[in-house]
Amino acid sequence: MSFPLLTVTAAVPAVGAILTAAVPAARRTAAKWLALLVSLATLVLAAVVFVRFEPGGERYQLTESHSWIKDFGVRYELGVDGIGVALIALTALLIPFIVLAGWHDADPLETSSKRWRPTQGFFALILMVEAMVILSFEATDVFLFYILFEAMLIPMYFLIGGFGDRAHSGSDENAAAQRSYAAVKFLLYNLVGGLIMLAAVIGLYVVAGNFSLTEIAEARANGSLEMATSTERWLFLGFFFAFAVKAPLWPLHTWLPNAMGEATAPVAVLITAVVDKVGTFAMLRFCLGLFPEASKWATPAIVVLALISIVYGALLAVGQRDIKRLVAYASISHFGFIVLGIFAMTTQGQSGATLYMVNHGISTAALMLVAGFLISRRGSRLIADYGGVQKVAPVLAGTFLIGGLATLSLPGLAPFVSEFLVLVGTYARYPVAGVIATTGIVLAALYTLVLYQRTMTGPVKEEVRELPDLRVRELAVVVPLIALLIFLGVFPKPLTDVVNPAVQHTMSDVQQKDPQPEVEAAK
Repeated sequence: MSFPLLTVTAAVPAVGAILTAAVPAARRTAAKWLALLVSLATLVLAAVVFVRFEPGGERYQLTESHSWIKDFGVRYELGVDGIGVALIALTALLIPFIVLAGWHDADPLETSSKRWRPTQGFFALILMVEAMVILSFEATDVFLFYILFEAMLIPMYFLIGGFGDRAHSGSDENAAAQRSYAAVKFLLYNLVGGLIMLAAVIGLYVVAGNFSLTEIAEARANGSLEMATSTERWLFLGFFFAFAVKAPLWPLHTWLPNAMGEATAPVAVLITAVVDKVGTFAMLRFCLGLFPEASKWATPAIVVLALISIVYGALLAVGQRDIKRLVAYASISHFGFIVLGIFAMTTQGQSGATLYMVNHGISTAALMLVAGFLISRRGSRLIADYGGVQKVAPVLAGTFLIGGLATLSLPGLAPFVSEFLVLVGTYARYPVAGVIATTGIVLAALYTLVLYQRTMTGPVKEEVRELPDLRVRELAVVVPLIALLIFLGVFPKPLTDVVNPAVQHTMSDVQQKDPQPEVEAAK
């Protein structure tokens, strides 16, 4: 293409972030509207990318390639496959809702410590994260991807540590300390993973002589690049460790509940529905694409880790007293399903995993944002502080219920399709793992329905008796997300048509075919 569509799609939110940050301090409302308009413009560009992409065409399309650091063979190289296109669409779709939901989250707030919240900075950081995430889904140069993978930690650190949830039970000083702890923990975990990945990136360059994903894959396919088995496995582990931290996969998950609990609800959605998808996406693009033999070698251990994540995350969600931490542990369980689908090494599993990334993003956004609206009204994240909300705010309770039902993968809502495909694809190759994974469905029903029962049903507590229902701005956030959950639940074809050819390419990379069903001959 002569027009750099992929670059422009990522550049618009980056430039928008700079312009938003430059808005004068007294023009906070103008900064909000600018951020919203930029996010909508990015959504339009992402829709153009989605439409221009041809599922039956070349594997990587809309490609761009320019020399960057010539002496080291680093290139500014972009291209999208069906998986990248789907995740770019998810990212661009969610950011306008995140901006709208956080409309007042960074308004100036004078506290006992005389601290003020810079509104412009809050929305500028969100747009900068969007730019980096979109570009990471487009990058086909490993070094470029690594730079983006690490750089997005900086705005996320400030969003978590600088703009925490106001519904904190402790003092202002204690709340600030908790935010700081969560932000530092997030940063340290991901930096350690990134440093290990950097060593693997350097090792890959020593072996392959360049950083181009497409050139390395082509050289391995035609036999011009040979990689020792032990070398490939060590490099795989370096990449996978970083992606497992980002994912987050047990036992590298412990930063997520802290980060989501202390962040505002929109930032919590940005973490788990957008940023964390970079980790699972990279497992498909880089782990399986660059290290096929090592991926198959590591599969049994990764399947076990994924199963632990599914069951462990769900069990801890059942026992949570904090609404936001419950959603965080539920997300750990859901990411276990995604990783399980990727390493089941079947077309159904990997298609389901990709759909799960998209559907989990939408369903978690719906549930967490409604939970955020609820928490902002009552000023508490504790489940025990609620009761009977459906009698005083029926629309809020109804949307909360639909978000919860999507989280437990109710048939007819989008996550059901993806979870079903993951389980079918896993069972075809690993029947025992498929059976164990189904316990996650039962536990999801338990923690979701118990949460709804304790917060929304029963006698009306005095503290929630005057709770207002959803307002127009909040309905503008929630209603489209619920509509998408229903639409993709009954008609997932627009996504599957784009994703399936990319999954076939990935299966070809690892030289795997779907297991054939065993059918006894008729007697």
